Amino acid sequence: MNHFRYALLPAVLCVALIGGFSACNKKANPAGAVVKQPFSGGKYESNAAWFRGTGTGVSQAQNIARSKADLDAKNQLAAQVKTNIRAVTDQYLGQTENAEAADVADKFQTLVREVMNTEMSDMRKIDEEVRYNETTKDYTVYVAYEIKKNAMFRFMKKQARAEDKVDDITQKKIDEILDKEIEKADAAGE
Repeated sequence: MNHFRYALLPAVLCVALIGGFSACNKKANPAGAVVKQPFSGGKYESNAAWFRGTGTGVSQAQNIARSKADLDAKNQLAAQVKTNIRAVTDQYLGQTENAEAADVADKFQTLVREVMNTEMSDMRKIDEEVRYNETTKDYTVYVAYEIKKNAMFRFMKKQARAEDKVDDITQKKIDEILDKEIEKADAAGE
């Protein structure tokens, strides 16, 4: 028995020390623990074929929490569309060195603002989750929306044709820009 104790004691001490040292090595992140948000990951991120946005709303009234979440998600979508169009018009301006280019880009940006102020075409709610916190008595609503890019660009093209302030040359340039974006979105598929 004595021989067993001498063989076992060093092994137990070794395991205890290694466990103790590894526990000392783990430091808490000063930013806190990673929190997995609902509606995160590839399914909820924009890509070449879709604009996607997620939103969160918190309130003691469920309908207000839902409205906040909807507004948050729709603002994300609008910002993405605006950023995408700004990049396209900047690219167009970079490729075109004529006096009309700035006018076309300006009218195109105006068209985007008008479309965003009226409605976003073909927007669909792809997910919604409602949680209730018993302690705070708050509802938290998570929503996710998406817009198919080619449908959005087709809608913008239709709106541009309905616009009285756009002359034929500018209309043709806007159509060219949107047709290229529609081709890219169609090629991305999904």
